[in-house]
Amino acid sequence: MKQISRRHFLQAGLIGAAAITTGFSNLAYTGSKNSTIDKVRLGKTGLLVPRLALGTGTHGGKQSSDMTRMGVENWLKIARYAHERGMTFYDAADLYGSHKNVKEILKEVPREKATLLTKIWTRPEDWNPDAPMKTIDRFRKETGSDYFDIMLLHCMTNGNWQEEKKPYIEALSEAKQKGIVKTVGLSCHNFEALKIAAEDPWVDVILARINPDGIIMDASPEEVMAVLKKAHDSGKGIIGMKIFGEGRMKDDNQREKSLQYVIGSKNVDCMTIGMTSAEQVEDAVNRVMRIVKG
Repeated sequence: MKQISRRHFLQAGLIGAAAITTGFSNLAYTGSKNSTIDKVRLGKTGLLVPRLALGTGTHGGKQSSDMTRMGVENWLKIARYAHERGMTFYDAADLYGSHKNVKEILKEVPREKATLLTKIWTRPEDWNPDAPMKTIDRFRKETGSDYFDIMLLHCMTNGNWQEEKKPYIEALSEAKQKGIVKTVGLSCHNFEALKIAAEDPWVDVILARINPDGIIMDASPEEVMAVLKKAHDSGKGIIGMKIFGEGRMKDDNQREKSLQYVIGSKNVDCMTIGMTSAEQVEDAVNRVMRIVKG
């Protein structure tokens, strides 16, 4: 794959408007230039993944997001740049309509060197009336991948998800047994849902909202972190999201504080951050690795 230099990206004008729309208008490069993200063990799942995933769902909904609205070709340029920084972890979802983005980058990044996470929307009245297994088969076609490293129930908003989403749980279990998915779990948008996930033996991976300022979270940072510690101690893989409060942390010091809090907790294995410019990728990778190296 052709390497894309930072200078090329700056000259191409990919930085600026896109950065501002997601709240990264005041970036400051930190640490060594051109750092490469490291890999970490995702709980006791057996997966070794990049510490930082390329999110594709900023301001996402109705099968659209900032990353899909910018066009696949523009997103691909950012994904290629991220690849040069070791970010071969792609966080997709049906809700974002981002499978088409992932399919294109997987034509360039060997599948065995990539980590693919997707999420299945469990409210069929919204747009997808298909049975869960049929939906999973559609995902395989849309991404061009025979398997997924992680597949999650998307956006669990109450403590009754174990019963309400039973057909989807059964489908994911079947897919896991067949080798179509390696690990299963859920993304949490409710504190009760999170607490139950922490104790459910079916759950391999939890995607949870966490930052020290409590922005777009399910409870206070202290309450959420206590649950994440319990889940992580039991062997579950923990992926953090909303680290920068979906772009609401515009201040450089806020972002720094949040990364230090999440990484320093040792309860969050890795994190996903939506990025729409090469500048954001470089800032995040350099900043994360400087904090990791301490």
